[in-house]
Amino acid sequence: MLRLPRLLATTATAVAVGTALSVAAPASAAEVGATTVFAPIESPGYPAQVYVRPDGRVYEGTYINPDAAGVPSKVLEFGPEGGAPTRRWTVPGQDLHADHGVQVATSDARGRLILLDRTPGRALRLDPETGRFTEYATFPDLPSCNRVPYHEDCEPGGRDETPMANYATWLPDGRLLVTDHHQDVIWQVPPGGGRATVWLGGDRFRSQELGLTGIVLAPERDAVYVTLASNLDSDEPDPASGKLFRIPLLPDLEPGTPRVLWTSGLMELPDGFAIGRSGTFYVALVGLSAQVARIGPDGREQGRFGLAVLGLNGGPAPFDSPSNARFHGTRILVANQSFLFGNAANQAILAVETGEEGVPEHIPAGAGDRPTAPPAPDDGAPTTPRLRLTVAPRRLTAGRRSAVRVRVTAPTGPGGARRSVRGATVRLAGRRARTDRRGRARLTVRAARPGTLRAIATRKGMRRTEVRVTVRRATRTG
Repeated sequence: MLRLPRLLATTATAVAVGTALSVAAPASAAEVGATTVFAPIESPGYPAQVYVRPDGRVYEGTYINPDAAGVPSKVLEFGPEGGAPTRRWTVPGQDLHADHGVQVATSDARGRLILLDRTPGRALRLDPETGRFTEYATFPDLPSCNRVPYHEDCEPGGRDETPMANYATWLPDGRLLVTDHHQDVIWQVPPGGGRATVWLGGDRFRSQELGLTGIVLAPERDAVYVTLASNLDSDEPDPASGKLFRIPLLPDLEPGTPRVLWTSGLMELPDGFAIGRSGTFYVALVGLSAQVARIGPDGREQGRFGLAVLGLNGGPAPFDSPSNARFHGTRILVANQSFLFGNAANQAILAVETGEEGVPEHIPAGAGDRPTAPPAPDDGAPTTPRLRLTVAPRRLTAGRRSAVRVRVTAPTGPGGARRSVRGATVRLAGRRARTDRRGRARLTVRAARPGTLRAIATRKGMRRTEVRVTVRRATRTG
């Protein structure tokens, strides 16, 4: 979900006049792109993310309503056919005097819902059978990387923003990955819950307010896909365009180097997305275009649902700040938020026919519960941990001397926690340094020409790792 800036309200042209919504059942052999209303959303409205549980039941949270100060958020449940809610719950413990809202991000192995709360920054777990809410995770307010000498868990942007947990997906080992829309990092929550730590950050995700959005585990479980709404307030060449990234998973499920798969148009703001069995990505564009983009596995755009800007889709309600997509049979359910106009008539879950089924969500066995002690390896031999290397900055300028800070860590166990590694050797651009007791070192390097360098960390008894560092061409002045 994006908290759209006020400037879009003055530049967007969209259908602001809604009509009464009627819920339409899907026709047999419906035409691809056919759009119906699955369910209207009751007050306080503003649906931001629709979630389809593996058993076919559908859940929706109400998000930030600018006119609902003092009104707590709700979680709504719908049957497989949609229509009116079958059950509803009021979210406890929110700061009702600040922007508040909740998103249903996923469910655990026992069917309990994982909710991402805006204020305070936390994840809640809701058991639909008992109606009980419990705290599952907390998301720290990170210091800006510009204001600390070196800190692995810091906010890469120039501003110091508060947490805004956005979307989530499970790793196969039971960790939960969560995007932070404001702080420009991807969190990891240890199996069973707890305080989140940074799984991946960096300048590539840097943005002012409109940052990281959707996240989905790849069907092959060898990567995660992540959307970025924009790089506003960064030095990227296309800061107003959003991106779809592929982040490969290393053997220990740590992140590899992100690669851009697709780039959106200006201020289209890609948000939540779903993946079909064909490998096609269905990406909700919550920004100016108000469409759902279809992106092929190769990153080439195949087409879009809805008329650009107007959002007209042939159904009873136009796309009006569409903020995510989730497969329900061969249809994707789209949360229609109507953030800019606050049009209650358009605030609904829409169903769009795709002509294919989606990839089933991977929920690991035991997800949501604290793990028991792992069994010993079959051969009795201890496993060899892989080092993790953090490098800052990750982009250098050709011909200039740069001070590069590094940190080396290693896993301490199955819960995702890490420890500093002392005495590791780090090599970069012909320079070498040893890490101190905090796992840190500093190298002064000079790259002669633009290109890519490899920073490599090694230590006896552990598996080596490497990080790619980009060298840019120097900008001429005068």
